[in-house]
This record gives sequence, structure tokens and C-alpha cells, in this order.
Amino acid sequence: MSEIVRCEHPEDLPRALREARRALSAGSLVVTPTDTVYGVAADAFAPAAVQRLLDAKGRGRDFPPPVLIPELATMDALAADIPQLARTLAEKFWPGALTLVLTMQPSLSWDLGDTGGTVALRIPDLEVCRELLRDTGPLAVSSANTHGQPAAMTAEQAQAMLGDAVEVYLDGGRAPGGTASTILDLTRVNDGGPIRVLRRGAIPVEEIRAVAGATEVDG
Repeated sequence: MSEIVRCEHPEDLPRALREARRALSAGSLVVTPTDTVYGVAADAFAPAAVQRLLDAKGRGRDFPPPVLIPELATMDALAADIPQLARTLAEKFWPGALTLVLTMQPSLSWDLGDTGGTVALRIPDLEVCRELLRDTGPLAVSSANTHGQPAAMTAEQAQAMLGDAVEVYLDGGRAPGGTASTILDLTRVNDGGPIRVLRRGAIPVEEIRAVAGATEVDG
């Protein structure tokens, strides 16, 4: 049976983090609020857990989940050949609703799906979510909904779609953002290629262009 655990108030946080950490370490799924929408999370280094995440959403391996990280330094542990422009964008917009697709560190022993050697990274701008990430390390996180349905804005909406496929639902009230993150592919920038906008979202593309300078932004 799944459980909803409140995390909206400081006094709720210790138990909420304890229950989420227990579930994730056992390979189960946890739903957490983020600064955009509610997300369903799995241990990024547990392939069976990541597969459970994809199965719960009704998605195949061709939809690998992004990875949420607690701090900028983690980017270097998970990505390789990071363009300076990626660092500039991260320093400008993280924590926040910007996801950066970068070349994955080849030494990583994980399986997020058919990534093509890339990893999508983001630092969320919500303290309860970052506190969870500090406890657990990087988490594979996708929007908390079944494929084709709107992203959940509350824990109850997430539970209505994902049910017992998720063990713990962290309830932080209504998600404060409501718009998914902007996703940028920077894997070609070091070779003189453009930034590719894979999804328009909360960070306007005009703001990306203002930071990108002479680098073309495609999309």
C-alpha cells in the first residue's frame, strides 16, 4: 500500500525524509514536490528502480528520465566534456526550471534507458526536494503522471494516476510552479554546434539567447 506523508511544514520534514530514503534505498519509487510539478523519483543508480519508474508511467526506454542533483558540483561527477556555456547557464538559472542535456560520464554504472550517451541534469528550486537529494544523491525523476496525462500538481493527483506503483508520496501542498522545465541539448556546443531547445518551458528561450551570446539557439 502506498502512503502519503506530509512535508509541507518543518516539523514534518524529518519523518518525510526518513520514509522517502527508506523507500528509495529499497528500490521503490517516491513522489516528491519540485519547483515545477510533482515528480516520481527512483535511485538513479538502481536500474531495476528506474525501470519501475518507466513502467509506472507507461513509458519505454526511449524516454529516459532526467536526473535531479542537489548542487552544481555534482554535474562534474555525472557529465563529461561540459561546455563552458553549460556552466554559465547553470550558474544563471540553477536552482531553477532549466534542464541541461550533456554528455554522460562514460565511467558511470547506471542504466537510465536509451540515452544515447547523454544525461539530462537539473537542480530544483525547492528546498524540500533538494534536502531529499542531499540525503539520497542523484535521483532519476520524471513528472508524476501516466503517459499522456497532465503532470500532477498535488500528491493526491499523483496518487490517483500512479497508485501503488509508488510507495511513498511526499505531500508538500500544491506545486508552486506549474510549468515544466525548459530542456536544452548542449552536446554539440563544444564542436561549434547550436544549443537545441528540446522543450520550451518555464525559462523563456529569449532569456537563454541573452546568456548564449554568439552561440546559436535552435528552437
